[in-house]
Amino acid sequence: MEFTASQIASFIDGQIIGDESTVITGVSPIENGESGHLSFIAQDRFSHFLDTSKCSVIIVSEKLIDKDNYNPTLIVVKDAYLSFQVLMNLYQEMQGRKEGIETGSSIHDTAVIGEKAYIGAFTYVSEKAKIGEGSQIYPHVYIGKGVKIGKNCKIDSGARIYDYCIIGDNCVIHSNTVVGGDGFGFQPTAEGFKKIPQLGNVIIEDDVEIGSNCSIDRATIGSTIIGKGTKIDNLIQIAHNVKIGQNNVIAAQAGIAGSTTIGDWNQIGGQVGVVGHIRIGNQVKIQAQSGVNSSVNDKETLYGSPAISYNDYLRNYVHFRNFTEIVRRINNLEDTSKDKTNE
Repeated sequence: MEFTASQIASFIDGQIIGDESTVITGVSPIENGESGHLSFIAQDRFSHFLDTSKCSVIIVSEKLIDKDNYNPTLIVVKDAYLSFQVLMNLYQEMQGRKEGIETGSSIHDTAVIGEKAYIGAFTYVSEKAKIGEGSQIYPHVYIGKGVKIGKNCKIDSGARIYDYCIIGDNCVIHSNTVVGGDGFGFQPTAEGFKKIPQLGNVIIEDDVEIGSNCSIDRATIGSTIIGKGTKIDNLIQIAHNVKIGQNNVIAAQAGIAGSTTIGDWNQIGGQVGVVGHIRIGNQVKIQAQSGVNSSVNDKETLYGSPAISYNDYLRNYVHFRNFTEIVRRINNLEDTSKDKTNE
């Protein structure tokens, strides 16, 4: 698609410096700009590209403008990063949505497919499953018995949604993620570990996005719940009966053990491990690779394994880095003290 600088500015309420008829045909990172392409600058450390970039049009935050003329055409906005996101979302919407049922898919007679939905080739939709209006189910997806998927969802190739799981509206589930696999439940006996039936389901509320290769286990009884607006990165394990609140972000390779409850608006870093049967409050920040083994109050920031207060960790780490020198000094003091005692 081709757009002029004037058209782009109209989408994001921007002010133009330069030639408003400049045409762009693609986008580039600002470091590798190309003629005919669009990019953006939101931070001062990239502002030198305003004079050196080969991009034809640059969206720039107004705080970075310090003169009247620049080589590329500029579109000045309050926040270039947010404005660029608006443009990307608009462009994605312009690509259109697929509709209809492709050859090679298998849909049970009792399944209900909403209007303007898309079912890709080699997808299997089980009995009594319901897929909402406008949802996009890409090839090689498995939809289990009694599954309910809301409106305008996107389920990417290779995902598996097992029996009786419920997915709200406007959700995205990326490739090879499994929703509703058995929880890790085994009872130790004299003869070995006996499997405990996992009879619950998973409920994913509206506006949730789940990355690729995640596992979200069904509850033993009841439901594993992912709250509205939560965003989950790739390669994440969420165990049975976990309850995650609204608007959380969880980075790659984190693992949350069974029956833990997580509140709202938390930020959980990559490779964080959380033990089972604890509660994490609201607006908590857990730094990458931390191990959380006890409940956490609201608005805490944690680091380390086991995780402690972030500020305490930094203070302690200063001493840890100098630990060898501290031990040497203590040994010297002890030797000096012994010498004085012997005198």
